[in-house]
Amino acid sequence: MVTLAILLQAAGNVAIAKFGAALGAALAVIGASYGIGKIGGTALESIARQPEAAGDIRASMIVAAALIEGVAFFAIVVCFVVLFV
Repeated sequence: MVTLAILLQAAGNVAIAKFGAALGAALAVIGASYGIGKIGGTALESIARQPEAAGDIRASMIVAAALIEGVAFFAIVVCFVVLFV
């Protein structure tokens, strides 16, 4: 991400910076939604196979989804910093 900021400063083109920030935010959201969907799907399959472990699987799923969401928010914030600074 640092390399992108250096390239955008060297280019001096604001339109490219805005496009790069928008693209970065979009990729962060798409990646996070895919990851959370994959976690949900595999958790449901795991609960279907072993219903007695549903509580442990659900807790692990929530923790993993929260971590993915945090990384996505961080990526979006970095994109907004590139956009407005």
